[in-house]
Formats: sequence, structure tokens, C-alpha cells
Amino acid sequence: MKTFEVLGTGCRKCVTTAETIERIAKEQGQEVTVEKVTDPAKIMEYQVMSTPAVAVDGKVVHSGSIPEHDKIVGWLNG
Repeated sequence: MKTFEVLGTGCRKCVTTAETIERIAKEQGQEVTVEKVTDPAKIMEYQVMSTPAVAVDGKVVHSGSIPEHDKIVGWLNG
């Protein structure tokens, strides 16, 4: 099972990103863990400058916008 971390302040884009990952994982029949990381110190550990950002299994794979559907499917299947 993959662990997704959505890094951000809890803004609407961050919430939408987390919801979108959960929805697409369900559509793909995959079980994932989605954690919302709002602690600025933790976000800075990832050296992220723009949010929302997404880390998969501890590695940042996206930042600065809500990721597109195909990107999320790629992370799920990668």
C-alpha cells in the first residue's frame, strides 16, 4: 500500500488534492493512505516552496497545483 502525503496549509487546493487522490485510488481499486501534512516545519523538511505538494512514500513528486488525473494514476501504478 502506498502512502501519499499532501503537503500544505489546509487550503482548499490542498483539501481537493487529498480528496482527488482518494477518489482516483478508489476508482482504480487500490488501497492507499492519504495524510494531510500542515505543519510548516514538516513541509520545510521536504524543501517544498509551493503548495499543494504531494509526496509518495516519502518522495516529493509534485508541487504547486492540484495534480492532474493521469499523474495520480501514474503514481498509483508506478
